[in-house]
Amino acid sequence: MSACCRHVLGLLLSIIGFLGTILICVLPLWKISLFKDSSITTSQIHYVGLWVTCAGEMPCKSYNSIQDLPKDLQGARVLIVFAIIIEFCGILLSVVGSKCINFVPNKWQKTKVVIASGVLFFIAGILVALPVSSCWINSVNFNSLFLDDIHTVFPGPMLYIGCLTAGLLCLGGGLLCCSFSSRNETEYEVGYSRAESVEAR
Repeated sequence: MSACCRHVLGLLLSIIGFLGTILICVLPLWKISLFKDSSITTSQIHYVGLWVTCAGEMPCKSYNSIQDLPKDLQGARVLIVFAIIIEFCGILLSVVGSKCINFVPNKWQKTKVVIASGVLFFIAGILVALPVSSCWINSVNFNSLFLDDIHTVFPGPMLYIGCLTAGLLCLGGGLLCCSFSSRNETEYEVGYSRAESVEAR
């Protein structure tokens, strides 16, 4: 695969990861809590997100403060917002360092800009993976501690999308970091002084 193709593919995967991060940040499907009454026929479902919580068919209610969130989602909100900011900066750097834009005329400077964007996407992928995996583990541990089946917590669809998003960001960042690795030193302009002809005496 050529360096240009790796750059385009890495940027495309990173943009998809960026959209996925926005999706998991907005939708309230991080956790699905099922509350069962003493009667088996009565149950209530709660959808928990980073910004709002929804109870069945009731309208969603936003949190008054970050302290109202579950403990594992308090840090998740901060990390996901930071990831979105980092990904946006990574997209800007990747576009600026692309081959078709002459904002940075020097090829070596373009290489460093694209590598920096790849590092940012890789960091953003880790920032997305940390809260997603933590929330998943806490959901499983909660169900193992409470065996009465009155309150059951399931991992929401956003955790699955979050895992995919983190993988796309890390893969896209890796492709951007190595998009110029195949270029050899002959690509850079090297100046040679022209040898003076020696006149025969």
